[in-house]
Amino acid sequence: METHPRQWTPENKAYRIVVRAEIGERFAAAFEGMEVRIAEGQTVITGEVIDQSHLHGILDRINALGLVLVSVQPVAEEPPEGSSMR
Repeated sequence: METHPRQWTPENKAYRIVVRAEIGERFAAAFEGMEVRIAEGQTVITGEVIDQSHLHGILDRINALGLVLVSVQPVAEEPPEGSSMR
């Protein structure tokens, strides 16, 4: 599930967040703007994070949904494909 990409700036980073269990469309909608994929019994949420408060908001959402966090990793420091630089 993908929505419109955010404006990329050098401060932005893409993150790969893995949660235990395969989430459905209802939970995936909570991560608008991020790519949500199911892989081997887990859900991988990948996308651009604007700043630390944005990252903490995503992690808070995962907790509020009762999902079990497996890992959080930055994945790229280059602009994601299709994003525009300021």
